[in-house]
Order: sequence, then C-alpha cells, then structure tokens
Amino acid sequence: QVQLVESGGGLVQTGGSLRLSCAASGRIYRNFAMAYFRQVPGKEREFVAGIRWTGEGPYYTDGVKGRFTISRVNARNMVNLQMNYLKAEDTAVYTCAAGHGMEAMDRPAGFPYWGQGTQVTVSP
Repeated sequence: QVQLVESGGGLVQTGGSLRLSCAASGRIYRNFAMAYFRQVPGKEREFVAGIRWTGEGPYYTDGVKGRFTISRVNARNMVNLQMNYLKAEDTAVYTCAAGHGMEAMDRPAGFPYWGQGTQVTVSP
C-alpha cells in the first residue's frame, strides 16, 4: 500500500504562481510513478503532469507546457508541481496519483493510489 499526502494550492490572481506537493509513503519500488490530475465540476478528470522514478518523462498535457513543471524532490518519494503564469481555466481540484509500472500516465483509471485533492482557484 502507498499513502499520498498533498499540500499547497489556494487562491491566486491570473499570472501568478502556486506550488503543489505530494509526498508518498509505504511500499515504493523503482518503477514508481506520480502524476497530477485536475477536475472541475461537470467535467472528466484531466491529466496535468507526470513523472517516473526510472527517469522517463516528465510528461505534460499540452495546455500547461511551458507553464507547469513537475519534479521529484531530491530523490525522495515526493514531487512538486510548480505552476506559473496561471490562468482562470487552470481553476480546478488538483489531485496527486501514484502507481507502479504505469504504462499510460494520462489515464486516471490506471492509478491505484490517490491523494485527498486540493483546490486551486485562479481569479481573473
């Protein structure tokens, strides 16, 4: 089992920055991967960014490339999602996900472990 604890999020104006963090604990192996998804009411969960412990990636959805950066924190079982130049359309609940041997990083159904989610609100 793997437990995920998220931190960060909040309210920011358009053009501002926020950082999300997700710390994993439990049975974690070399083929571990972590990702962030986001969701707004009435819409499906959307892949945002992901990274593999093997060094592959990172991966981003097109809408955040050049603005968001996902990184592993000093070889720890933790990732940061640095979000810059935020837009109103980035407003959503962001949730950290993790798993082992993930073939598809952009499919939420494949991730067995999930954090509690955190609200990110970008005001116009």
